[in-house]
Amino acid sequence: MATLIHPTAVIHPGAELHPTVQVGAYAVIGAKVKVGAGTVIGPHVVLDGDTRVGERNQIFPGAAIGLEPQDLKYDGSCGPVRIGDGNQIREYVTIHRPTHDDDVTRLGNNNLLMAYTHVGHNSVIEDHVIIANSVALAGHVYIESQARLSGVLGVHQFVRIGRLAMVGGMARIDRDVPPYMMIEGNPSRVRSLNLIGLQRAGVADLQDGEVLKSLKQAFRLLYRSQTTFAQAVEQLETLPDNDYLRHLRQFILMSQLPGRRGLVPGRS
Repeated sequence: MATLIHPTAVIHPGAELHPTVQVGAYAVIGAKVKVGAGTVIGPHVVLDGDTRVGERNQIFPGAAIGLEPQDLKYDGSCGPVRIGDGNQIREYVTIHRPTHDDDVTRLGNNNLLMAYTHVGHNSVIEDHVIIANSVALAGHVYIESQARLSGVLGVHQFVRIGRLAMVGGMARIDRDVPPYMMIEGNPSRVRSLNLIGLQRAGVADLQDGEVLKSLKQAFRLLYRSQTTFAQAVEQLETLPDNDYLRHLRQFILMSQLPGRRGLVPGRS
């Protein structure tokens, strides 16, 4: 085990590290931290608080996970941070603990967080998400699986980003991003269906292409027809039913509930 942990690393006796975990020079690991098999912790990484890191993660130099949130309501509690398996957490990424003990900040499995990404308190990132350099997620942001966020953009607190959405660089995201759409601009707008992302995810092959066809119809109905948006949402019920279209309808309806921020629009 001595060959896997650099002698300059500072590891609290209460921390639980699997024997296969590697720890680089000058890393600091707190008392409540637990790290699973095969995870590599780079130099100058800080893991603190009630943080659990799963298996086969790579945490690159300078990342800080589980520290106090940037929230004036923070009461000093030590809420949980949960990191799944197979993630790449690049240089100087910050992932903050939740504001209260009964909340959680969560990163799922097989995600890539590029350098200088900030994940605010109480945020949740599902699986297979890619976030490019210098993206800032405010508190209570939720990102569904397979979403893609380009570099140097900000996401407002309480925003939800839908599955397989693609967000362009330097955008301002202050409302919910519908699944399967491409978003770009400041202020941000829905520009098109994320066709390349859907094809790479294998959606074009489902049901002999009928799933992708229905999503194209949904996009035209929502963002290119002459009906009001509310009428277009109602007319989604007339399209051939499948899991993807059902998720899109549900996401749109949920975004209209009290306390949610509404949807990124498709027109000025």
